[in-house]
Amino acid sequence: MTLMLGCHGNDGDLNAWESAMTEAEDWNAHTISEFRANEGKVGGMFEGFPIVLVHQRGRKSGKEYVSPVVYQRDESDPDAIYVFASKGGAPTHPDWYRNLIEAGTAEVEVGTEKYPVTVSEVTGEERDRIYDEQARRFPNFGEYAEKTAGIRTIPVVKLQRA
Repeated sequence: MTLMLGCHGNDGDLNAWESAMTEAEDWNAHTISEFRANEGKVGGMFEGFPIVLVHQRGRKSGKEYVSPVVYQRDESDPDAIYVFASKGGAPTHPDWYRNLIEAGTAEVEVGTEKYPVTVSEVTGEERDRIYDEQARRFPNFGEYAEKTAGIRTIPVVKLQRA
């Protein structure tokens, strides 16, 4: 789940879309600042959630982006975490997901540590098992899956310390 929940204008209204983008960018910037000031913890509606900052390059722009995302640790591999391209249950994949998959590498900040990772998409039964566990831990992920049913399957991405 990315914390930027989506930017949708009304009936293609460019001004509404730009306003929503600015609001989401401001919210992300605040969340990133709070994360860094509090050694990886944030408050508000995501208090208690494990948050990672994912650094990726735009696949078209080449610009660096930082996305606060909820993650799940791999129980058997301390160097692996999973992130979920839920986009709050929106019908499209988030840009950060497409950027990561195309690049195959990224950097993450977990707590006070920053390190490079390799990126791979988890599929099939393994994806379902990991996603179901995330929905068990955080029921809103189950709601996101319900919203996207029949539209898209929410991707699960493995970030492995390089």
